[in-house]
Amino acid sequence: MPTLRTTAQRLGTATALALLLTPLPLLAQDQSADQDASSAQEGATSQASSQQASSESIPLVPGTPTWDSFHGQLNAQKYSPLDQINADNVGDLEKAWEVHTGDVSDGSGDLPPTVWSATPVFANDTLYIGTPFYRILALDPATGEQKWSFDTESTLEAMTQPALKSRGVAYWEADDPVEGESCQKIVYLGTMDAQLFAVDADTGEKCTSFADNGVLDVNQWNDTHAKWPLSLLQPPTVVGDHLILGWAGKDWAFEQAPPGTVFSINARTGEREWSFNALSEEMREKSGTANVWTHMSADEENGLVYLPISSPSPNYWGGNRTEEAPLATSTTALDVDTGEVVWSRQWVHHDVWDYDINSAPTLMDITVDGEEIPALIQATKQGFLFVVNRLTGEDVWPIEERPVPQGDGSVKGEEYADTQPFPTKPAPLLDQSEKPKIWKLADVVGGGQCSALWDDLTYEGMYTPPTTKGEGALAYPDSAGGVQWGGVAFDPVSQTAIVNTSHIVQTIKLYDREAYEKADSGSGNESGFSPQTGAPYGMRLEVARNWLGMPCWEPPFGEVVALDMKTGDVKWRRPIGSSQQYGFFMPESWGSPTIGGPAVTAGNLVFIGASMDAKLRAYSLDSGEELWEDQAEAPAVANPAVYEYEGREYVAFVAGGNSILKDQVGDQVVVYALPEDEDE
Repeated sequence: MPTLRTTAQRLGTATALALLLTPLPLLAQDQSADQDASSAQEGATSQASSQQASSESIPLVPGTPTWDSFHGQLNAQKYSPLDQINADNVGDLEKAWEVHTGDVSDGSGDLPPTVWSATPVFANDTLYIGTPFYRILALDPATGEQKWSFDTESTLEAMTQPALKSRGVAYWEADDPVEGESCQKIVYLGTMDAQLFAVDADTGEKCTSFADNGVLDVNQWNDTHAKWPLSLLQPPTVVGDHLILGWAGKDWAFEQAPPGTVFSINARTGEREWSFNALSEEMREKSGTANVWTHMSADEENGLVYLPISSPSPNYWGGNRTEEAPLATSTTALDVDTGEVVWSRQWVHHDVWDYDINSAPTLMDITVDGEEIPALIQATKQGFLFVVNRLTGEDVWPIEERPVPQGDGSVKGEEYADTQPFPTKPAPLLDQSEKPKIWKLADVVGGGQCSALWDDLTYEGMYTPPTTKGEGALAYPDSAGGVQWGGVAFDPVSQTAIVNTSHIVQTIKLYDREAYEKADSGSGNESGFSPQTGAPYGMRLEVARNWLGMPCWEPPFGEVVALDMKTGDVKWRRPIGSSQQYGFFMPESWGSPTIGGPAVTAGNLVFIGASMDAKLRAYSLDSGEELWEDQAEAPAVANPAVYEYEGREYVAFVAGGNSILKDQVGDQVVVYALPEDEDE
């Protein structure tokens, strides 16, 4: 396994240099009480030997159809080898069944609104669903009939988020099940108040041997700046007998916040095995977050788990944290048995834009210039796609450090990074080199409002720092992300990557304390005013629109893109979905912002929801042609699931909605298949 020094030699970057200068205890901290540094190193060595012996038994792409985790598989490819539904017959797809969970709120009553992004998990001949009311449903995969349900009876309060939110469940089963013993197969669900529940996958009964009678209180480890519970909105990443657990917090609220610890939990017992912190002890005392709030991916053959790590607090001012923080806003590979850093690449230096790494990197084996490379692709909010060797972190195509804007001097105490990493291939999914063009229609309807706004916004290209002047700085793409948590799908046969994007312009303005108190008019989901309490500046983040709510920048507002990963070139791209305003749908050529990711199948198909118009679609993997669509009751902001049961292929969507797109919520699980006379 590479040492930090050999990794630095391979990487040759500022991040690697910072890793060398950072004491090892700050890179892999808080080993469990019975595991000191030397035993951790011995564990890593013995693990490397065992991996070599068993490497052939854990292929990167499962040998059988698998959709038992948030991204389908641990590699995050979101790929199914099933081809019963294919480009020739997908137009015949019909609804096989649907279920309405009842766990939904539009926020008009006593409960906060719901945001539901749960990938359906197929395992144990069952479809498992986690709801935003923190219930687990076990459904018959052919009919939707309920086998059992489990209610955590969690408090339904929006403690850290503006809504009740869940991205579903995780599934584990023993390699050596004990006959007649319960909880040899377990479903896990986390709650906003930081409780992790373990339930027998066959019966729905709590696993009493896990933690405290089936419930793990993760908040017991929230011991620094505990301003909120460590909300478990994303299901754990299950790697062997490890549950790798991140958490979600409260954006933009505080200068000092809980620091972003990742925990490895024993899947059977709930005991903590190791902890990892992305920030040094010094920075943890004055900053926080740099957490992992989305899913992770893993290479089981090589014993690596890959962490997409977010930015430190406060998000839009970094004068309190000017020292190096090389693991923040990074992809970091850890030894799954010890939590030790194997390699790390930082994608934003001194992040003051809230450019969290918000999706699991997708692992893939690709052939570039005749060389077979164990790679990963990390999509980012900036619309960048970084491709590196997943074993070493070194570039596949060159990643260049380029000079970036240094601000206008209006923000005191700030020290910006001189350069930032830019990929040379694939090319950025959005052109951030100059201000996006004003949409003439929106400008005319707004009486020149968009032109006036553009004139009053600072923009010097990608990484223009926040400012206190005028209407602030233009941010393109915005903090909601050019790519969101759905991440990149990958077809390992054709070596084609599929990714959906949003093209959204926002404005960022900082206010000193006195000005902020006068200006603050509240906030919404990923927009409005936030105090950054403790910092000298509060902030405002708004979408750039005219008085009628029309985007000020030219469409398309969202696309789906296919890339040839042998060359890094675009194969095709097209607008996805229709935007909606005041009940009216815009032309599909304008596209829609997207949340949620694609799935790809051996039937040469891409399945995706994700769009504002709440439609579900299938595209040709080869050409991008739309081949099928259907209407859901709300935007399907979860990744779809593809599975086979009793010889029939199904595609499952959760249509739950997200107010970042629009105020439309749902509780629909809807599953499609070919007519039974066609799928035989």
